[in-house]
Amino acid sequence: MLGLKLATDPRWVDIVESNIEEILTDHAWCEQKAATNAITIITLNSELEDLVTDLLALAKEELEHFEMVHEIIKKRGYKLGRERKDSYVNELYKFMNKGGNRVQSMVDRLLFSAMIEARSCERFKLLSQKIKDPELSKFYHDLMISEAGHYTTFIGFARKYGQDVDVDKRWKELIDFEAEVIQSYGKSETIHG
Repeated sequence: MLGLKLATDPRWVDIVESNIEEILTDHAWCEQKAATNAITIITLNSELEDLVTDLLALAKEELEHFEMVHEIIKKRGYKLGRERKDSYVNELYKFMNKGGNRVQSMVDRLLFSAMIEARSCERFKLLSQKIKDPELSKFYHDLMISEAGHYTTFIGFARKYGQDVDVDKRWKELIDFEAEVIQSYGKSETIHG
């Protein structure tokens, strides 16, 4: 379903388990950024009532996930660290069409968002299957399902409103680009690292 070309090496989970506090902090900030991204898309496309309605729900859900991760951090006696830069997301951002028309820009932003959700879903699935911590295994399984839904929301709106754009071609280009980018990741205890 996700169409990713390169799977995360399962040994990444070993890296994650070496520093649970770091992965949780990074994860919390990923959820915050996902909510902010959804709000940005709403701001740029406020005339699209169905998009606004669905992305408002998505933004709320991302904030709920942020809260859930924060609760786990507090319960375990950890501290929510400072926000981290997400190099993976910053590299994906370079793919986005900055000089196209408004529809092309919207489609690229939606596909960019879908890709981040797809990779997060893939990572959460791996965590749910391989992490030794039962609480986190269940937590990441539940979030995997949610991320898959977000992925389909973004792809769906790109297809719905990108009539003048070859959305499937652009998605394939992004999948190819992401496969090159992700090769440099999977070596740190961050969601995309």
